[in-house]
Amino acid sequence: MSNRIQSTRASAARPATRRTTASRRVTLPRWSDLDRVLLAAVVALSLIGCVLVWSATLERDDLTGGDTRAFLLKQTVNVAIGVGLMVLVAVTDHRWVRILAPVAYVAAVAGLVLVLVMGSTINGSRSWLIIGGMSFQPSELAKLAVVVGMALVVAERSEGRWRDRVGTVDVLLMLVVAGVPATLILTQPDLGTMLVLTATVFGVVAASGAHRAWLAVLAGSGVAVAAFAVVSGFLEDYQIDRFLAFTNPDLDPRGAGYNVEQARIAVGNGGLFGQGLFGGSQTQSGFVPEQHTDFVFTVAGEELGLVGAALIVTLLGIVLWRALRIATRTDDVFGRIAAAGIACWFGFQAFQNIGMCLGIMPVTGVPLPFVSYGGSSMFAGMLAIGLLQNIHLRTLSAPASRMTPQQRVLVRG
Repeated sequence: MSNRIQSTRASAARPATRRTTASRRVTLPRWSDLDRVLLAAVVALSLIGCVLVWSATLERDDLTGGDTRAFLLKQTVNVAIGVGLMVLVAVTDHRWVRILAPVAYVAAVAGLVLVLVMGSTINGSRSWLIIGGMSFQPSELAKLAVVVGMALVVAERSEGRWRDRVGTVDVLLMLVVAGVPATLILTQPDLGTMLVLTATVFGVVAASGAHRAWLAVLAGSGVAVAAFAVVSGFLEDYQIDRFLAFTNPDLDPRGAGYNVEQARIAVGNGGLFGQGLFGGSQTQSGFVPEQHTDFVFTVAGEELGLVGAALIVTLLGIVLWRALRIATRTDDVFGRIAAAGIACWFGFQAFQNIGMCLGIMPVTGVPLPFVSYGGSSMFAGMLAIGLLQNIHLRTLSAPASRMTPQQRVLVRG
């Protein structure tokens, strides 16, 4: 009789064990849990970018060699590779993300050092590595490396600490992490990336909870460094000319002010609904320099009009909204600071790019996230989106991880 009771108890325990094991699977990331709004906005921007790049290079035989679809195919491949990188980061266990963060930082710094040793100069900046006939810009990946590096510093030092306030040592360590790649980028010199990186560092320090006095110090230091760079002759002549052309586009309309003037004409030609896709007079005549990269927004303004340009701005706004939403909803220090830093990076870079196309910001040569042609920018951006998705998935799984096995069974139903 006692043997039967023990057997019954054992058989009753086995289903509970299976149920507990199955319930643990609830904590694993599922594709249905992705931030689909963020994903849809990024995919839409990438597809629009492919079409705009195609239009900008359609009549440019000097770039395509007669193959009108060359840049469309290249950008499509860039997007496909970027999506693959995004998926890889999104599904990686969050513990591995933190372990690999220092590796990514060291790799980015090594790439910047290689640029100074064996890099190629394009458009006046020694920012490119030519490998196997393909060009690569390490400074794009350095933006993400700085964000995760600074976030990791705060996260590692805050664990087990009784106070949330970021102290002086924390801020100094973050500035050291950002200062190494920033110095290497400044020596290229890549002024556009340096401005984006400066704004990103400011945003990360603000999101970390540092005292407001540090923000004032950083702002003042940034102005002082910029003034010193101009006075000391550290900047190249063409970079100074761009700033002068920004203050007065008529100063050199055929030189430094040419880009700004042609960009403003192209955007102004678009009106409300544009001149039609592949029908822009400035675009198809090739009057706007670097239109498939830095000035791709002018293609949207001329051929799709205010409506098309507003759509791009709206999609970028959605990306920023979702990034900030992820930052505010996670209770993980690393995830919160990293997500906020990515939002600052995308936000300022988009503002800088669109601003120079409209003539309200100086020409500094930064791409429009997910829209401009280029593999380096696309890969870095998609990796950042993958990290945002990873943080989002981690946030969703956190409540379930704190449940007891019995609660998980009840939730599973």
